[in-house]
Amino acid sequence: MLNNIQSIDPGKPDQAPGDDKVAPAASSPAAPDKALVAKATKAAIEFESFFISHMLHQMRESTRTIAPDDSPTKDKVNQDMTDMVDNMLAGNMAHQRAFGVADAILRQILPAPLNKTS
Repeated sequence: MLNNIQSIDPGKPDQAPGDDKVAPAASSPAAPDKALVAKATKAAIEFESFFISHMLHQMRESTRTIAPDDSPTKDKVNQDMTDMVDNMLAGNMAHQRAFGVADAILRQILPAPLNKTS
């Protein structure tokens, strides 16, 4: 098994033997098209919405846990309605990019000229 070891070029320490035919993705001259940017933006906003929704859900759950037994927050109908409102609120806040999560994601996945997060 050790007889099949090939030396790696010291000038390219991250390159495995036989990888010289593959161009790195970062040096691709073609910029992503507008459809890709739109899809990435939509996905980032949806993730921010999920993040905010989960945070609000955890906050409501904490409130329900410490509430007395006769509290309106313990009523199942009220729980369903507040969960629905929290999801709508999370969607609206994410579209306004209130927390900046979508902006941070877009800064990481899009090239610098395209990641205008305003």
